[in-house]
Amino acid sequence: MSEQSPHRENSDVQSPHRELGLTDHEFELICEKMGREPNGVELAMFSLLWSEHCAYKHSRKLLKNLPTEGPRVVMGPGENAGAVDIGNGYSVAFKVESHNHPSAVEPFQGAATGVGGILRDVIALGARPIALLDSLRFGEPDTERTHYLVDGVVRGIGHYGNSMGIPTVGGEIYFEPPYEQNPLVNAMCVGLARTDEMVRAAAAGAGNKVVLFGSLTGRDGIGGASVLASAELDEGDDAKRPTVQIGDPFEESKLLECCQELLAEDLLVSLQDLGAAGLTSSAGEMASAGGTGIDIDVGLVPLREADMEPFEIMVSESQERMLAVVEPSKVDAVLALCTKWQTASAVIGEVTDSGTFRILKNGETVGEIEVEDLVDGCPLYDLEPEEPAEWTYPNRETIAADAAVLNIPESDRAIAVAIDGNGRRVACDPFQGTVEATLECAANLATVGAEPLGVTNCLNFGNPEKPGVAWQLGRAVEGLAAACRALEAPVVGGNVSLYNETPQGPIYPTPVVGMVGELPDPTRVAGRPWQDGDAIALIGPFDPSLAGSELEKQRGQLSKGLPAHEIAPIKDAISLVRDAVRTGAVRTATDVSDGGVVTALAELAISSGIGCEAGLDPVIARRECDPEDALFGEGPGGFILAGDKAELEKLGGQGVDFELIGQVTGNEVIAAAGESRVEILVDEARAAFESLEERIESDQAGLTH
Repeated sequence: MSEQSPHRENSDVQSPHRELGLTDHEFELICEKMGREPNGVELAMFSLLWSEHCAYKHSRKLLKNLPTEGPRVVMGPGENAGAVDIGNGYSVAFKVESHNHPSAVEPFQGAATGVGGILRDVIALGARPIALLDSLRFGEPDTERTHYLVDGVVRGIGHYGNSMGIPTVGGEIYFEPPYEQNPLVNAMCVGLARTDEMVRAAAAGAGNKVVLFGSLTGRDGIGGASVLASAELDEGDDAKRPTVQIGDPFEESKLLECCQELLAEDLLVSLQDLGAAGLTSSAGEMASAGGTGIDIDVGLVPLREADMEPFEIMVSESQERMLAVVEPSKVDAVLALCTKWQTASAVIGEVTDSGTFRILKNGETVGEIEVEDLVDGCPLYDLEPEEPAEWTYPNRETIAADAAVLNIPESDRAIAVAIDGNGRRVACDPFQGTVEATLECAANLATVGAEPLGVTNCLNFGNPEKPGVAWQLGRAVEGLAAACRALEAPVVGGNVSLYNETPQGPIYPTPVVGMVGELPDPTRVAGRPWQDGDAIALIGPFDPSLAGSELEKQRGQLSKGLPAHEIAPIKDAISLVRDAVRTGAVRTATDVSDGGVVTALAELAISSGIGCEAGLDPVIARRECDPEDALFGEGPGGFILAGDKAELEKLGGQGVDFELIGQVTGNEVIAAAGESRVEILVDEARAAFESLEERIESDQAGLTH
C-alpha cells in the first residue's frame, strides 16, 4: 500500500493511539483490517510494528532500489544481519545500527544497549562477534552537553564491548552543532561463522515450540521503538528515560556461548534476537518470514516483575533475550543447555499454520492479530520531496580512522572493515556526498589491500514528513545505490534512523556506510608509518575543491552543491592502489579526505614521527585549480603513497593520474602550492591533533544535560 505521508495530528486531547505514535488514519486502517477496534494489547503491538523504527514506512520503497545480490552474498536484507562468503567454509556476518535517541536521553545505557543489540543481530545468524566499529556525532567539543554525552556514550560502548571481550577496531567521530541535542551513535559489528552452521530467522513447522531464553523480562524499554525512536526529540525528553533499555554484557556473554552451542548441536530451527518491540517484533517477524502463525502465552514468560500486564510483556525491550523455534523432540536438550549456561529459558508458545498471531495469558486469549496485517500491513508512504532553497547549518571538527585489518586464520586470509560518513558534505549535496562516503569506504579498504565484498549502512536523517528532508533522503539513497553498483559491492543489510530532529532543527543528513573487504595475503598490508627518504606520490583523479571542505567550514560557509565526479576513474584508482599494496610496491598508503592533501600529509607525519616536503604545483597544473584548493581542497579519488621511488614510478602510465610530489625528511611538514606555503613542526601538529581529547574532558561530565 502506498499513499502520501500524513503529517502528525496536533490535539490538546491525546487519544490512546496518538499517545502511542499512531496517526488517526493509521488507527482507522487498523480498525478496518481487524473489523473492530483493537484492545489494549493489540493497540500496543500495532503501535510498535507500525512505527517508523520497525516498519520503515517512509523509506522502504526507496531501499528497494539498492543492489543486494552478488556472488559472495550468503545472507542479505531481511535477516538479522548480512553475511558474505570468505572461503574455506566460513562467512563474515556484519551490520550497522543506530541508537541515537536513547543515547540522547540516557547516553551510557543508550550506547551500551546499542552495542548489545548489534552484537545480538550477528549472534542470531550463528556468528561469533569478533570486532566492533562505531560512527559518532556530537555537538561542538567545548559545550557542557557534549561533555556529558561523550562521557556517557564512550563509557557505554567501552563497558559493553570490553566486558564481552570484543574490541572496537575502528570508527569515526565528528563534532558539529547540528548534533548538539541529537547525537548519532551508530554501532557496527563483524562476526565469523561456519557457513553451514548459520541459521535464519523464519519460523517453520506447525507444532514446533517457541523458546524464550536469556534475561528475565522487565518493564525497561517499553515504548522505545515508537514513543522514543520514531519521533522528534523535544525539551521534555528526559521523561522518556524509562523507555531506554538497561544492558547487562555479562548476561549477553552467557547468551552468546549458549547460542553457539545450541547451533553447533543442531538444536534450533530458527533464531531471532529480541530488540526493538521485544516479543512483538521477534515473534511476529519470525512468523511473517516463515508464512506461519504463532501463539505466545505471556503467562509462561519468565518475569523480573511479577505484576506485569500482558501488553507490557509483549512490548518490553528488556535486553539480552533470544527467541528460538525448536522441534518438540529437541526442547529438553535446548532447556538443558540453557541451564548449563545459567540463562533463564522457557517454552512460551508454538508455531501454527493459522497465519494468526495469538497472545494468551495462561491459556486465555487476550489478543489476536493476523500476522500479515501486523508485520506487512503498515501503509508505506510516498514522500513529498522538495529541494530546499538553502540550508543553514553550523560547523564541525572530525577524527576518522582508515580500514582495520582482522586476520582470519580459519579462512587462510584476512578481512578489512571500515565505516565512513560526512554529514556536512551530504548537506551540501545529498547524492554526491553519499557517493563520496561509499567511495571513501572502498578507498580505505584499498589502502590495506582489500577488495569490497559487501556493504551495510545506517541512514540518519531528520523528519521525512518535511519536503526538504524527504528530498535529502531520496537523493542519498540514489547515491548509495549508484556507488554500490559501480563498486559491485551489494548492500546486505542496514538500518534507517529518522526523526533525528529537535526544536532547534534537524541533524545534517548523515548516511553512514560500513564495508567489509577481503585480503588474500594477511602479510601484505601497507602500514601507515613512512620512512626517512621515502618518495611521496599523489595518485588518482583527485580534483580538489573547497566546496564542503573543512577549510570552508572554518570560515563559517556551507556550499550548495559539490563538484560531480565520475565513479569509473575513481574505481580504477582504487583498484590500482589495492594492487600496489598487495604486491608490496608501496610502504604507506592513505586516501585524501577531510582537510585535503596537507592534512593527509600531516596525519602520516604524526603517525611516523618524521616530516616531509611536498610541492603541489603539478596538482595545480593538471587540475587547473587555485593553490588553496591544491593544499586544502577535498573530493574523492586521491591517494597519498610513500615508498621506494622506482617502485612508485612504475605506477605511472597505467591510466590513472600520477604525480611525484615530494620526499619524507626532517621534522616539519612543508607543503607548497604556487606562492602558498604551509610549514608546521611534526610535534606541533601532533599536539594540535591530540588537543581534542583535552577539549572534551570535563569535571562536570555526567552532571549536566
